[in-house]
Amino acid sequence: MTDHLPIQLALDVLATRHAYAVFTALLCIGLYMMIANPHLVKKIIGLNLFQTAIFLFFIASAYVHGGSIPIVESGGAPEATLVSPLPQVIVLTAIVVGVSLTAVGLALCVRIYTEYGTLRTDALREAMAEEDDLPAAGADSQGGERA
Repeated sequence: MTDHLPIQLALDVLATRHAYAVFTALLCIGLYMMIANPHLVKKIIGLNLFQTAIFLFFIASAYVHGGSIPIVESGGAPEATLVSPLPQVIVLTAIVVGVSLTAVGLALCVRIYTEYGTLRTDALREAMAEEDDLPAAGADSQGGERA
């Protein structure tokens, strides 16, 4: 009977904390996509999933049951439990940073694709290795380095 206690405990946590289960799933999927996928755009999608999981975690951990907005009438004391606006502000800032990071990553992908014709990391490694056999861009025609 006691052998089923950890499983029952895990199921109880899963049943009551849906957001944390979704957070864990998104985090694992995003991390797997960033590590295992050889395509750069899919790596960026994995990064976005990872970021979304972090946002969900912040919002879920800041949830207060029965909480209300933190606006107090002048001269009065708060009558109810208030919710801190700080996690929402942090998540909003992180979303802006995440969108900027995604835009820069996609712009780099466009540049890499126009330069090498592929976005697969294995093909990019081969193309960059072939490029290393060429003379350096800073070398002059006599074979000497420019100062």
